[in-house]
Amino acid sequence: MRLRLPRWAAVTAALAVLAGAGTWTAAALDEPPPVQREDRALDLDGVRIDTSYFTAGATGRRPAVLLAHGFGGSKDDVRPQAERLARDGYAVLTWSARGFGASGGKIGLNDPAHEVEDVRGLVDWLAARPEVLLDKTGDPRVGVGGASYGGAISLLAAGHDPRVDAIAPQITYWNLTDALFPDGVYKKLWSGILFSMGTDARGDACGRFTPEVCALRERVAVSGRPDAAARALLEARSPSAVGDRIKVPTLIVQGQNDSLFTLDQSDAMARALTANGAPVAVDWTAGGHDGGDREAGRVEDRTVAWFDRWLKKDASVDTGPAFRVSRTGGVDSTDGRATLRAATADRYPGLREGTRELALAGPAQRFTNPAGGAPPAVSSVPGLGGGLSSSLGVGLALDFPGQHARFDAAPQAEPLRITGTPTVRVKVTSTAPDGSAVLFGKVYDVGPDGRQQVLPAQLVAPVRVEDAGKGRSVTLTLPAIDHEVEAGHRLRLVVSATDLGYASPVTTAGYTVAAEGPLTVPTAPAVATQAAGLPWWVWGLPLIGLAVAAALLLTARRRTATPGPDPELASTPLQITGLSKKYKGGERYSVRELSFRVEQGQVLGLLGPNGAGKTTTLRMLMGLITPDEGEIRVFGQAIRPGAPVLSRVGSFVEGAGFLPHLTGRENLELYWKATGRPAEDAHLDEALRIANLGGALERAVRTYSQGMRQRLAIAQAMLGLPDLLILDEPTNGLDPPQIREMREVMIRYAAGGRTVIVSSHLLAEVEQSCTHLVVMDRGQLVQAGPVAEITGAGDTLLVTLGAAVPDALVEKVAALPGVGSAARAEDGLLVRLDTPEGGSADATALIGELVRLDVPLTGVGPHRRLEDAFLTLIGGSA
Repeated sequence: MRLRLPRWAAVTAALAVLAGAGTWTAAALDEPPPVQREDRALDLDGVRIDTSYFTAGATGRRPAVLLAHGFGGSKDDVRPQAERLARDGYAVLTWSARGFGASGGKIGLNDPAHEVEDVRGLVDWLAARPEVLLDKTGDPRVGVGGASYGGAISLLAAGHDPRVDAIAPQITYWNLTDALFPDGVYKKLWSGILFSMGTDARGDACGRFTPEVCALRERVAVSGRPDAAARALLEARSPSAVGDRIKVPTLIVQGQNDSLFTLDQSDAMARALTANGAPVAVDWTAGGHDGGDREAGRVEDRTVAWFDRWLKKDASVDTGPAFRVSRTGGVDSTDGRATLRAATADRYPGLREGTRELALAGPAQRFTNPAGGAPPAVSSVPGLGGGLSSSLGVGLALDFPGQHARFDAAPQAEPLRITGTPTVRVKVTSTAPDGSAVLFGKVYDVGPDGRQQVLPAQLVAPVRVEDAGKGRSVTLTLPAIDHEVEAGHRLRLVVSATDLGYASPVTTAGYTVAAEGPLTVPTAPAVATQAAGLPWWVWGLPLIGLAVAAALLLTARRRTATPGPDPELASTPLQITGLSKKYKGGERYSVRELSFRVEQGQVLGLLGPNGAGKTTTLRMLMGLITPDEGEIRVFGQAIRPGAPVLSRVGSFVEGAGFLPHLTGRENLELYWKATGRPAEDAHLDEALRIANLGGALERAVRTYSQGMRQRLAIAQAMLGLPDLLILDEPTNGLDPPQIREMREVMIRYAAGGRTVIVSSHLLAEVEQSCTHLVVMDRGQLVQAGPVAEITGAGDTLLVTLGAAVPDALVEKVAALPGVGSAARAEDGLLVRLDTPEGGSADATALIGELVRLDVPLTGVGPHRRLEDAFLTLIGGSA
C-alpha cells in the first residue's frame, strides 16, 4: 500500500544519473508538442536528490511547478502529471524526497531543516533556469502541488519560502499530531503501515527514518499516546506550525473516504488560510486513502486551471466554485458502479453550518472494554471499505455485543442531507483505576427494518475522557461526512470501547454512557446539488431525426411493410430463410445466407467457433438488430423490432441487466411488471424453483456470485413460460451440479411441447441436452440435423497413428479424393469423408490412400463424439 497519487502507465526512460550532471530524453507522445525530460541528481546540503525536469513547446520563459509524490513513492509517480503540465506551458520539476526512490538521506517526515530546505534548494535551481519566468532575480514564478506526504510539503514550502506563488495540496494533513493522535488516541494501524513503508531489506529497526523519528515511533507504539516530545516534533513538521505565513492562493482537495487524513484536517487548513486573506477553494472528492473514486482526471484539470489563474495570471480562467463536494448520483445498473454529481457553494460552509437537532432514544448503557482490547470493533480499515459504504451501501463495520452502547433517532419523514461534523453530548462513567476511558463514536444510517445499517465512509471518531470515575459530561465530535439519509431511515449513535484502527487500554474496564442531549447534525443549506446535465441525445436526437427523414426523402427510400403471417407456419416455432447481416464498415458478413427450421419439442444447439455469427443470429431473432437480407418467422409471424409475437419468446442473450440494490425476487417482479402483462401470467413461483437460489432471492443482487446472476437471468427468461426459449451460453459461471441441473431444466421444458434454442461452447453438455444441432462457421450453415445423425452418420473416421505426423502430411490427407476435411485429435487424425449422393463413404479406399502416403496408421474406425464431429465439420476454424 502506498500513500501517493495513482500510478499511470508510462514508458520508463533509462536514467543516467551523475551528481550535478544530467541527460536529455524526449518522451514519446502521440500529439505535439513533444516533452523534453532532463534527469539529474542535485547535491542539496550534501544529500543526493534525484530529480526530473520537464519542458515542452517553444522557447521562452514560463511559470514553473514543483510536483511532490506521496509517502512510499518516488518522482516517477507524478511523471504523467508533469508531462501534462509541461505541454500546458509550464517548466515542471519532480523529485524523490529524502529516503525514497533514488534519493539519499533519511525520512524526517517533512522536517523543515531538511525536506523543506530541499524544496528551497529546488526553487533556487529553478531560478537559474533560462526557461523559467522570474518575478525578480532569484525569485521564480512557481507553484507546488502534491498528494498526501507531497501535499504537506506544498503547504510547508509556502509557509517557509515566500517565493512560492500558488499551491494545490491534496488529501493531506494540517496537524500531524491531530491526524495520528486524534483527541490523544493513537491511530496504530495507519501508523504501523506508514512506518513499515520506511523499512529496508537489512532488517534495521529504524529503516530509512531519522533517529528522532524512529525513537518517537518506538515510544508511542508502547504507550499508545504521544508524550510532550512526540507532540513537539510532529507539530514542528506540520503545516499548522507555519499556518499564519501561508498567504498564497490554495486549492485544497480532500477525500471523503479517508480515515488517515479526515475532512477536519482540510477544514482547519481552510479556516486558517482564509483568515490570512489567501484565495482558497475547497474540493471534497469521492475517494481518499481508503479507496473510492479519487476523480484523478477532474482534479488534475482543476489543478491546471488553478495554476493558469494564479501563475499565468490569466483572469479569464474558471477555477471552479469556492466549495465543491462529489455526491453519489445513483447507481449504473449495467455495472453496479456509483455515478457522481457535484454539489457547490460560493463559499466554504465549514463543518457546522445549518444544524438540526435529532432526539436520541435509549437509556444509560453499561459495556466493557475487554482485556487486551480484543476482539476490537471494526470500522476504519486502512485502504478498504470507505468507497463501498458511501457509494454502494456496503459496509464492513462490526460492533461486538457487550462492548458498545447505542442510541436511535426517530425515522426521517423526509430525506436529510448531512454535510459536516455531527456532535452529541454524553455522560461517561468509567470503572478504570484512573477513571479514564477511551471511546469511539460513530453514526450509522439504519434502514427501515432497523437491522441493515451503513457506516458512512467507515469513519469513527475516538475520544479520550479523563476523570470519569464519578461521571463526566463530554461532547463527542463525530466524523465529518457528506451523506444523505433517505426517508424512512434513521440515525444510530454507537459508542464503542474498541476499534481495530486505534490503540485501546489493555486492562479490563467498565463504561457507562448516557445520551444527555440530541444528536446535532449540520446540513450546509447553501450547498446545492447541481442538476444532472442534459444528455446530448435530448437535443441531438431531434436533429438526427430530421436529418434522417430528409435523407430518406431525398433518396426516395421507403420503409417496407411487415409481411403478413404465414398460416402454414403457425405451429412452427422458428424458420430462418436466407438470413444475412454485414455490419457497417465490416470487411465480411457476420451471417450469410443462413437457413434452418426448428420444430416444437426440440432442444436445438447452435454451435460454431468464436466469430461464427451465433450471437448475431440470436440478436436478429430477438428483433434487437435488423438483417440486411432474408427473413425470420416465429410461429409464422415475421420478426421486426417490437413484433407482438416476441411476447411468446423468452431470451437470455449476452447477459441480463439487474438493478444491483434490489433483491432477486424484486428484480423479477419489476421485469414482469414492465411487460404490462397480468401478474398471474408470470408463473413466478415456477421460475423461482428453476433458479434454485433459496434464501438468496431475498438478498440484493449486488451480493450475488456470477453463477447466481446467471441462474436469476435464466429464471427471468422463463417468466411466462414462453413457447420459444433462447439461451446464449446459459451455463457460464455455473458449477458442474448446476450445469447438470440446467441440462435437466432444458429437457423438461421442451418435453411439454415448448422449444429451446441454446448457444454453448460446452460440446459435451450440448450432446447430452440437445436433440438437434445447427453448426455454423464464418457466418454460414455447415450442417443441421439431429444430434445422432451428425455424430453417428459414419462419415467421420478416427485414424489412430503409430507416430506423430507433420502438418504437411495432414494437409495431403485432407486433399485426398473423397475427403472433406482432416484434423488432429488426441488419438490421431479425424477424417470426414464426402459421402456421394445416394451412396456411402468409401473407408477402404481411404485406407489405401493413407498407406500410399506412408501414414503410420494403426487402425481406422468410426468416431461418434460430438466434439470430434464438430472439429471435422469446421476444420481449421476451431
